[in-house]
Amino acid sequence: MGECAWGAVLRVVAVQAAWALCWGQVRYSVPEEAKAGTVVGRVAQDLGVEAGEAEARRLRLVPGGRRASVEVSGASGALVVSSRLDREELCGKSAPCALRLEVLLERPLRVFHVELEVTDINDNAPIFPAARKNISIAELSVLGSRFPLEGASDADIGANAQLSYTLSPSEHFRVEEENSNSRSKSLFLVLTKSLDRETMPVHRLLLTASDGGRPSLTGTMELLVSVLDANDNAPQFNQSVYNVHLPEDALEWTLVARVNATDPDEGSNKEVKYEIDTVVPSSASDIFRIDADTGEIRLTGVLDFETVTLYDVHVKATDRGTPPLSGHCKVVLEVLDVNDNAPEVRVTSLSVPVAEDASLGTVVALLSVWDRDSGSNGRVRCWVWPSGPFVLEATLSGSYSLVLRELLDRERVSEYEVEVRAEDGGSPPLGGRVGLRVPVSDVNDNAPSFAQAVYTVLARENNLAGAELARLWARDPDEAGNGRVSYSLWEGALGGGSGPWWSGTSGSVGGVAASSYVSVEAESGVLRALRPLDYEEVQVLQFEVRAVDAGEPSLCGNATVQLFVLDENDNAPALLPAAGGGSEAGAVSGEAGTLWAWASWGSPSGQVVAKIRAVDADSGYNAWLRYELWEPRGKSALFRVGLYSGEVSTARALEEADGPRQRLVIVVRDHGEPARSATATLSVSLVEGGEAALAAAAGSSSLLPRSLAGGESGSGPAAAAATNVWLVVAICGVSSLFLLAVVLYGASRWAPRAAVLSGPGPTTLVCASEVGSWSYSQRHSRSLCVADGAAKSDLMVFSPNFPPPPGAAAKDTQPEPPSLLDTVSGPPSVSFLSRRTLLSSVPSSLPPAPVLLRVWPHLPYLRAVVAYGY
Repeated sequence: MGECAWGAVLRVVAVQAAWALCWGQVRYSVPEEAKAGTVVGRVAQDLGVEAGEAEARRLRLVPGGRRASVEVSGASGALVVSSRLDREELCGKSAPCALRLEVLLERPLRVFHVELEVTDINDNAPIFPAARKNISIAELSVLGSRFPLEGASDADIGANAQLSYTLSPSEHFRVEEENSNSRSKSLFLVLTKSLDRETMPVHRLLLTASDGGRPSLTGTMELLVSVLDANDNAPQFNQSVYNVHLPEDALEWTLVARVNATDPDEGSNKEVKYEIDTVVPSSASDIFRIDADTGEIRLTGVLDFETVTLYDVHVKATDRGTPPLSGHCKVVLEVLDVNDNAPEVRVTSLSVPVAEDASLGTVVALLSVWDRDSGSNGRVRCWVWPSGPFVLEATLSGSYSLVLRELLDRERVSEYEVEVRAEDGGSPPLGGRVGLRVPVSDVNDNAPSFAQAVYTVLARENNLAGAELARLWARDPDEAGNGRVSYSLWEGALGGGSGPWWSGTSGSVGGVAASSYVSVEAESGVLRALRPLDYEEVQVLQFEVRAVDAGEPSLCGNATVQLFVLDENDNAPALLPAAGGGSEAGAVSGEAGTLWAWASWGSPSGQVVAKIRAVDADSGYNAWLRYELWEPRGKSALFRVGLYSGEVSTARALEEADGPRQRLVIVVRDHGEPARSATATLSVSLVEGGEAALAAAAGSSSLLPRSLAGGESGSGPAAAAATNVWLVVAICGVSSLFLLAVVLYGASRWAPRAAVLSGPGPTTLVCASEVGSWSYSQRHSRSLCVADGAAKSDLMVFSPNFPPPPGAAAKDTQPEPPSLLDTVSGPPSVSFLSRRTLLSSVPSSLPPAPVLLRVWPHLPYLRAVVAYGY
């Protein structure tokens, strides 16, 4: 083919490609036997890919079920011939010969369908089944007798396969073609002139077959015609062509056809035997077998519609004459398709893993499905099982895309095992399947979460530094770094320094952050103490623990930790210094560590002489104090101590015989385990009643004569004179104070209430004594105070649990309510109402005398102050 012809072909190819692209599918045409490297078409340009992007986006040809002999050039994006193109090898006799190709383009992933038509050229010459054929013809054959010949075959199609036959010049024979209702033509050698064996016993003829190509190609076969004498009638079949239909699943020895030939001769010339002369295609010669006597043709092999759909079986009937004569017929067997091929499913491309945040419509895989059967047996439907989040979308006939139809969640399903199933329309239907494993890759879409929003941790004080207090754990369902959690401490509120823990205020202990008390291990979440905890320093520690994953971007979760410090009995009771004045212990101090008190001779049993004050820095039972008289003991003791009040009172009436001074040793113990204690030494001086009152009014040893302060008795007139002087002074002072109190009381009846007894308040505070409980509402008082001593944060309510002192009169044994200056304590049945400080400091001034008289029955310590010189 010349250059002009090739140019014309390529122009036609380009026009066809442009026309096909307009209709949504690229079509190219290339002649067979094109040289390797021949450009079939500019695929990249026709698909709209910019110059230079074909290689970057990996434009490539997806391999199909059969070798295409073409490829896509990565540099130019052109479809070029890669190997020998033989249309007969690719498509056989099928016309047109169209190859369906898939072109894959990445980033984004797209698939295009290209149809490549391989056009036929006249590259195959006609071929006869044999180079020589022997024909025997009776001498007496009549003119016009026809002898069948096996025609030539041409592998080309169309005009290139249109054959015409010519016979070498002969006066006795000519060649004739006959069209029948079958799909093939019959070729005959026709006798045109009577034969004369004696003149020419053998005729050598050359049969030439020419195709319709340009230039035309030819094939030849030599015909060797032998003229027979005598037997002049050949067997004749009742049909020249037998048309038979058999399904392709017919069993062996199935009857195909029964042929019948008759010979009008007599004797042995009439006897006929049958044989198969030729079979087209020749490769199927062993599939059929004929009974020589009956003419029955049966299957000896397997039919396959997908391989051969039509068989031409040429049968010859020969008589037994001399020479034998034969007749011919043709059996045309058409194979019917049955559903004997299951659909085939193949994955051409798989993009895994799929990110769990992939958008809907994401292409996961490309698949090809085909069925070799035809008609309804070859129609295939496909689906995904189980359906799940995927669905199949048909792109073109036989091509599908597996796409995402639902959002993924790796924490719910981390991997999908799906099958793409195909089923044809046959009866019964056949199916095919292919399994796909689609793993889901993780993204950081889950924040760490704690099991509890608030953790309550109890820790005893005086713990070891580094001790494990609790173990926190946050769950993150993500995997790898997205699920790896690290813990950190956030600063929070400390309780016990600036306000009560229930108030909700955030505070700190001395300005120290929570991170100075505790730490959390980043990997394990173990909460550890950095130093020993001290209940007296902090009671509640509140902070947040944050859990952060290692994803990008990272996500976090928080949990609140409330650390309650439990009190230990690590503080011994501490004695408080005397407040001065009154009958309290320590009003007069002598030697170091000794407290002084005065009592008058003749004091009745149960008379309070002094009161021991102590405080314990612990809380609860550890701060609940009791007082015991250690020395002297026994029934001879003149004094006794209130078990919980600390009041020192007379056990019986005092007499001068008891001596001028008594030394008492009092032990103060708490209720902790183990109990801690403190010891107080009290020296009680026994004096006359006036001297005791004078000592109480003076309030210090500087106001007492040496004889009273030291407990020594004066014997001279000077001592008596001094005593009288002091008695007169005391009487005058008390009288003056009484008159002043009466005047103030009268004035107070028209005066407003004192501020110290006013002011609203919702809370009622309950104070305790050794005989029971009484409440003092904050509606009448804003604060309660004690003398010099530490503030207590425990408020206890209890009931009396021990009887009054034995032997005392009714009015004497009725204990007075304890002073507000006393340490709050109680028996074992204690209810801790709060940790608010009840007693904070000593007031700088006391209310006016009329107000004091109004509360006189309830405040014994005020009566003592008014009586002795307020």
